[in-house]
Amino acid sequence: MGLIRAIFGTPAATQAIGEAVGRVAEVFVPNATGKMQAAEAAYKAAIDEHGAEFQYAAPGRFDRIVNGLNRLPRPFLAFGTLGLFTYAMVDPVHFAERMVGLNYVPEPLWWLLTAIVGFYFGAREAHYFRARPLPAAEAAPPPAPAARPANPALEELRQRRGGGHGGRP
Repeated sequence: MGLIRAIFGTPAATQAIGEAVGRVAEVFVPNATGKMQAAEAAYKAAIDEHGAEFQYAAPGRFDRIVNGLNRLPRPFLAFGTLGLFTYAMVDPVHFAERMVGLNYVPEPLWWLLTAIVGFYFGAREAHYFRARPLPAAEAAPPPAPAARPANPALEELRQRRGGGHGGRP
């Protein structure tokens, strides 16, 4: 301690040197805490602005029509598939002719259809996954360590070591 005091002087001088080094270091490396606080403030401002945009929005006629159209693909796909089964049973010859026509659809078009349908249902599922309520934290305390079932192999190892834990459970 005497050597440090001889080199740097009093504790106030040491503190002043430390602060000066900190200010010089911030020129080359930004302050991580200040950077995180600025990012948090920007995020909070963006979220508040986004929330304010929808605060007083009342769905109009156009919104209700679009919401109704958004609900149509699933029933159309379900009832359309059932309709294909019915059509195959009622008129198998014409059904077979129509299905042969599907062989002429190029493969990239099938991939495009798969992507569109997959993203539609995937986005819908993701929406409901994000909107689900989070489970409430349970107030029950965790079970006591003594409530766990005994491990015979562990007990035998402890007895061989002299009954102590040896710093480990």
